[in-house]
Amino acid sequence: MAVMIGFAERRRELLEAELQRMAAELPMLGVERSYLTGDLATGEVDVGSALDLVLVRETDEPFRKRADFFVSHLQPRVATRFWVYTPEEFEELAEDDPVLRRALADNA
Repeated sequence: MAVMIGFAERRRELLEAELQRMAAELPMLGVERSYLTGDLATGEVDVGSALDLVLVRETDEPFRKRADFFVSHLQPRVATRFWVYTPEEFEELAEDDPVLRRALADNA
């Protein structure tokens, strides 16, 4: 396996820059709350890390289609995963949904 010195740090910089860019636009897209989760939140970034965001937004879209809105409007420049919950879903599922549990733990 090849040793990639500095690539993880470069990946961290790219993810952080993309997070800053997106964070500025989220309120204009109706996001009430957002949570960074995953590798960047825990500081365990490697060359394959993605930007993982849990977003709370009022929507009538089915869960599986909600991320499409953010992909088309934000046009991520790095690998990004969006998990979009309505405020009601967030409150109801916060203790049981593994994605929400991790997001809340990462932001505690």
